[in-house]
Amino acid sequence: MTDQPALVLLPAVDIADGQAVRLTQGQAGTETNHGDPADAAADWVAQGAEWIHLVDLDAAFGRGSNVDVIKRVIAQADSIKIELSGGIRDDASLENALESGATRVNLGTAALENPEWAASAIERFGDAIAVGLDVRGTTLAARGWTKEGGDLWEVLARLEDAGCARYVVTDVTKDGTLKGPNVDLLMQVMQRTDKPVVASGGISSLDDLVELRALVPAGLEGAIVGRALYAGAFTLVEALAVASN
Repeated sequence: MTDQPALVLLPAVDIADGQAVRLTQGQAGTETNHGDPADAAADWVAQGAEWIHLVDLDAAFGRGSNVDVIKRVIAQADSIKIELSGGIRDDASLENALESGATRVNLGTAALENPEWAASAIERFGDAIAVGLDVRGTTLAARGWTKEGGDLWEVLARLEDAGCARYVVTDVTKDGTLKGPNVDLLMQVMQRTDKPVVASGGISSLDDLVELRALVPAGLEGAIVGRALYAGAFTLVEALAVASN
């Protein structure tokens, strides 16, 4: 064991039409079904998860909501912390997300399309707000990754000015592909902020987690792990062991 803080792992539970699913590169129509989201969450809890990254894909794509399912998942997984993402774009959806029991929420599209509202949400709720920076190259992706959302560095500078507490950085081209995380992108973001960064997308092996673990001193706080767990590339128990050593 070292004195270095552990890399926090957030196993993902993505919900579409009431079911736990996984997408490839965030694209609608690439879903693979993994059953009841509450069962998926309970499995991660049983394996030692301290956090779950819970995503309402229907809300993210603007095609509906899984609010009742999400409330049930959070209620059943009440021993751990929940990061909730997907379609949180105004006061009502933000307050509903926090009232559902989520520990923190990820703002995505809203932080790009409505910066004044995002800044006010950050001011009001502080550490309960993270902003998801979903990137292709250095261009941000919005609306469930279907539209461009501006230049990464311009948006990051604006969010820094607003006092954003945390960033979740996803290379959209890697997400769900099991091709490894974009370490260069993570390093570039961490060089421009002293706030904690959470990595997302592409994690395929325990070696990837070893590489990310080494970035903790540079400001990497955590990593969201999805497809690799569902595909059986490693277990969450194995991943947590790597993340803490």
